[in-house]
Amino acid sequence: MNWNISAWCIRNPIPPIILFVLLTVFGCTSLAQLGIEEEPNIDMPWVWVGVTMSGAAPIELETQITKKVEDAIASVANVKHIYSEVNTGVSNTNIEFELGTNSDRATNDVREAISRIRQQLPRGIEEPIVQRQDYVSGSSITYTISSTKNRPTLELSWIVDNDVSRALMANSNIGQVYRFGGVDRQINVSLDPIRLEALGVTADMVNTQLRALNINLPGGRGTVGAAEESIRTLGSAPTVDALRSTRIMLPGNRWVELRALGDVSEGISEQRHKAMLDGNSVVSFEIIRRRGKNIVAVEKDAERILDDLQKRLGPDIKFTRIFSDAKYVRESCDSTFESLLLGAILAVIVIWAFLRDGRAAIIAAVAMPLSVIPTFGFMKLADFTLNDMSLLGMALVIGILVDDAIVEIENIVRHMNQGKKPYFAAIDAADEIGLAVVATTMAAVVVFLPVAFMGGIPGQFFRQFGLTVSVAVFCSLLVARLITPVMAAYWLKPHKEVKESHTLNNIYEHFLALALKHRLITAIAGIIFFGASCVLFKSLPTSLVSRIDRGESTITVELPPGSQLQDTLNVVDKLTGIIKKQPEVVTIFSSVGKGGEVNQGRIHIVLKPKGERKISQDEFEDKLRPQFAEVPGARVTFNGGWGSGSVQILLTSYDTAALEQTAQELTKEVRKIPELTDVQSTASSLRPEIVVRPDFARAAEQGVSVESIARTALVATVGDTEANRPKFDLADRQIPIVVQIDPKYRHKMSVIGNLRVAGNGGRLVPLSSVAKVSLDSGLFKIDRHDRARQVSINAKFGANYTLGQALEAIHNLPAYKNMPPSLKEHKTGDAEIQGDIFGGFGYAIVTGVLLIYAVLVLLFRGFLQPFTIMMSLPLSLGGALIGLVLFNKPIDMYALIGIVMLMGLVTKNAILLVEYCLAAMSSGMSRREAIFSAGRTRMRPILMTTTAMIAGMLPIAVGLGAGSEARAPMAIAVVGGLFMSTLLTLVVVPVVFTYMDDLQNWIFKVFKSRSHDEHDSNIRVTESAEPSDTTSPKLINKTK
Repeated sequence: MNWNISAWCIRNPIPPIILFVLLTVFGCTSLAQLGIEEEPNIDMPWVWVGVTMSGAAPIELETQITKKVEDAIASVANVKHIYSEVNTGVSNTNIEFELGTNSDRATNDVREAISRIRQQLPRGIEEPIVQRQDYVSGSSITYTISSTKNRPTLELSWIVDNDVSRALMANSNIGQVYRFGGVDRQINVSLDPIRLEALGVTADMVNTQLRALNINLPGGRGTVGAAEESIRTLGSAPTVDALRSTRIMLPGNRWVELRALGDVSEGISEQRHKAMLDGNSVVSFEIIRRRGKNIVAVEKDAERILDDLQKRLGPDIKFTRIFSDAKYVRESCDSTFESLLLGAILAVIVIWAFLRDGRAAIIAAVAMPLSVIPTFGFMKLADFTLNDMSLLGMALVIGILVDDAIVEIENIVRHMNQGKKPYFAAIDAADEIGLAVVATTMAAVVVFLPVAFMGGIPGQFFRQFGLTVSVAVFCSLLVARLITPVMAAYWLKPHKEVKESHTLNNIYEHFLALALKHRLITAIAGIIFFGASCVLFKSLPTSLVSRIDRGESTITVELPPGSQLQDTLNVVDKLTGIIKKQPEVVTIFSSVGKGGEVNQGRIHIVLKPKGERKISQDEFEDKLRPQFAEVPGARVTFNGGWGSGSVQILLTSYDTAALEQTAQELTKEVRKIPELTDVQSTASSLRPEIVVRPDFARAAEQGVSVESIARTALVATVGDTEANRPKFDLADRQIPIVVQIDPKYRHKMSVIGNLRVAGNGGRLVPLSSVAKVSLDSGLFKIDRHDRARQVSINAKFGANYTLGQALEAIHNLPAYKNMPPSLKEHKTGDAEIQGDIFGGFGYAIVTGVLLIYAVLVLLFRGFLQPFTIMMSLPLSLGGALIGLVLFNKPIDMYALIGIVMLMGLVTKNAILLVEYCLAAMSSGMSRREAIFSAGRTRMRPILMTTTAMIAGMLPIAVGLGAGSEARAPMAIAVVGGLFMSTLLTLVVVPVVFTYMDDLQNWIFKVFKSRSHDEHDSNIRVTESAEPSDTTSPKLINKTK
């Protein structure tokens, strides 16, 4: 290098020292400010549209509301996917937009699209809700509230709804607060259908009159004396007893007090959900973080807010945290830092073992904190967080960070062993090794940069990983060039050269001589090894991530449609009893009716820490499955997040009949695959229902509309919609007045048929006279994907089975192969994420290889010898795959990260060899002598860097701490690839170097010969074209 920056720093040590002191201080302060979360924040623009129509069946909602909403949304720009879920009375549509779409603009566009079709929607719906999804499901904290003074459940529920929710939602980190369990206060007006019939009034008429009478309204303004006063009309009953005395008008200008029509009482709403802790009923609430906020900060803020609230509410109120996603995030973060620290210690031990110089080992070790800590400063500036990806990057490069320093310090020690003083040895050694250090570091940087700039979701997910690693590696280059030589020059002391054993060198030179003697055989062997690696790559199973033991299991319980709340509670109670007997269990939190469906429940189990139980989470779940199967009347499945061992097949079609039939056949065949358990299908689940079918001819004769029939049945059985219900005013809130027939009559078909409907002239006629009331069955729920009906088949697989194997087994089933052409499969869940990530890494690997070659061409100023270095890349693949096979690990996301990392690492060894060979040959050494000299000189730094890197990876490969199961394949791939590629690189690369040198010499001879022939030709032409008296000027010009 023309300007040796290391020599300048040795002569002027103060500037680089001050620079790194400032960078270190900045990094330390930034580390304290970095947020902690499980995964990087991904800006996924989602908008939700909710439409409520109380009592409406899913099939009617789909036709009258959902399809119209979807068609309107489809015209909005940048819509990627539309997902709809239609349940009884509710249509929910979630819209996923393309990455990069402005969420606020998308929300406004959707709102405008819905407003354009508002008049086309039924009149009986509540106003559609359109909102951006600012909260993130799956990142939550669950608490219970209790009182040592045994406050009523109703009071505790109101504390959650009013005080807790209001205090928590004022925090900018919190997106939603949901109460679960507890009860709601309301005024119940239970009408006697016999009295209603006798007096000639309907439940709908009573409800309408109460809504008009029991209300406070503004009445304008007036002037009293010299003052202007507002006018208020106060019609709301001040007490429940006053409400009972409300006069209800009857036909014929008669009236009757409300109490005469039935019972009016203050009470609670019909319970449709319930929460239990270890089998005991509780009031709970769930806190969900806002999008872009980290769950650890949410937990910290929630604890502070609840502590302050507890002091205000009274000493008897107690908030108990049941479980929190922040717990696993903290444990995973701590585990990564522990692996990083342990890896650094092992790397230092390796350095000392080779150099046997404590000061040299410390100088090399200093490179790690000086590279890592400034990287935290960059993370703060880039608004990154400490998450799985950024911390993975730190743990991954701990061995790389010391590589450059090892090469520098080893070369300096070697020069000192030649008799030079440390000061001059540092200057000469830094100048000698400069190109190799820069080349190896830049090769690693350009490998990871494409990972940061992958497209789509993988790019967003790995952006922090790629940039964090690149910055840390670049910092290690600065340390190696600016700090390591300075410390060596001023702190190392001359010492006796450690006598090294020449046995290893002799063995290596023997094999190197054989390889050079049989170059063709060596080259063919390398090609065969690479070919075998490709075959092995295709044969290995694939997966998204390895199963993670989070210490928590979640169970979904589903009873047949039509089951009541108590039925589900009974099943959950039996399952809880089974779980309580397991010694691994700490806490059991269960909920029934979440989402409004009383036939569904969830059980969340908190296990003891891994060190305190004998079996893993997977083994715990496998132990419970047979016991759960003995509980009749329910489908029980274990749930989990991504990488939790689940596979999903999503089918869509406009041909509903073909979709349902194929899904049922495929589900039966999937259940026969022995490795798959908990197989479920969302194919049409029918539930019993009472159907009212109007007789249009008789209804027309009586002057009764279909809407009147529907409202009569709605108000009488479940009450009016929330927006249309009368309200009872209290000092601090309004509570609904629910008008409906008495519960003891509500489920009798004869009573429903005798309900009165207003007809011509206000005359009341029995509902059965204008409609037929019968028992039937209807769809329980409808799922839609991109405006077509959707059915999904879900299954779980064990720890020894992978997602790729599960998908392959399902795709080979006859029912799948013979699917009608009208059906279409969509990748979803883990399969979709795996496809995106594998495709992104394919792009990143190809781009990284091209960038490595470009960097090497620029640094070596040639095209051929960089190709020699590139030949080390395929040699690493086989070692990585062999490691995965030996430890029974699939090719997953983390293994691919390890393979990408290998590309940057293995080129280091080849660069050290090739750079030395070229320098030696340029100084007059023969090619063979240069190759053997490079092997002898560079073998120690190559072995040192490789061993240090392997040592840095060992804590991750062993798999200790939270989340270590997922990171282990990455470390195994790196260790296997490094070990194998180092052995092969030391032999194969010199052989390839000779072939490239021969090719370069041949090209040089060809061009030199051609240039020499052209030069001789030009001389002859010039001699023959000498001007003379007899030569024509035109001939001379033509010859020239």
